[in-house]
Amino acid sequence: MDKRFQVQFVNTAENELLRDAIARWGISRRALTAIKFNGGAIFVNGEEKNVRQRLAAGDVVTILFPLEEASEGLVAQHGALSVVYEDEALLVVDKPAFMSSIPSREHPDGSIANFVYGYFEQQQLASTVHIVTRLDRDTSGLMIIAKHRHIHHLMSGQQKKGCIHREYEAIAEGSILKDQQSIIAPIGRKDTSIIEREVREDGQFAHTDVTVLARNNELTHIRLKLHTGRTHQIRVHMAYIGHPLAGDELYGGSRSLLNRQALHCRFIQFEHPITKERMQFESKLPKEMTTLIY
Repeated sequence: MDKRFQVQFVNTAENELLRDAIARWGISRRALTAIKFNGGAIFVNGEEKNVRQRLAAGDVVTILFPLEEASEGLVAQHGALSVVYEDEALLVVDKPAFMSSIPSREHPDGSIANFVYGYFEQQQLASTVHIVTRLDRDTSGLMIIAKHRHIHHLMSGQQKKGCIHREYEAIAEGSILKDQQSIIAPIGRKDTSIIEREVREDGQFAHTDVTVLARNNELTHIRLKLHTGRTHQIRVHMAYIGHPLAGDELYGGSRSLLNRQALHCRFIQFEHPITKERMQFESKLPKEMTTLIY
């Protein structure tokens, strides 16, 4: 059985060069080079062809990508992985708090990437791990993971165009008076830290919408919609308006009620990179967050 990842298209244009059709279908030049020189193949109606082939309307084009090699140093681990959705192209997983998205010097194993690689190994899937939407270690919720470099390329294109829609829920300190507001403030790295970010004039444009769901005198349950994807955007913006997230010590929050930032990716929506179907998934707010305010 051929383990190479493949995609298939039905051509709609008459007398089009295969090379041009491939570009129109979103396959990058880098991927095309790998197909040509690293063990991939292109078939038209079941016969192997090169990119100079001219296509007729109705031709079926099958593209086989080279086998992938795992990222150097990534160790396969088997264990807790909450899979919300899976098909031949991608995974949607629900990440618990206190689990990194990828290994780091401080946390060299036990990450989502380690467990996904172990999951792929069990499936005998010839792929490395391509994380599309990353979450901070202490943030919980939904993540998208591509099963192949080409799928990652397509999903990254959606991200750049703002077509992957994510909503978060959080518990912020203090009682936020406005039911709805938009925070538009540029974010950049703090001069005294390699990790911490701040609102600063020379930062990158950042836009967050905030909706209040419930409040008391001490805390506010909020829903947040990101229009941009800056590092620590929600945490920085909430601290900027004087309402840091509960548990977020890095940005001024207190850990007296929760020992991590009270932030959860609860909703994600995107266009499937192959079928073009609009897909959406939801994840319930963790109990340790709901009990803070309800």
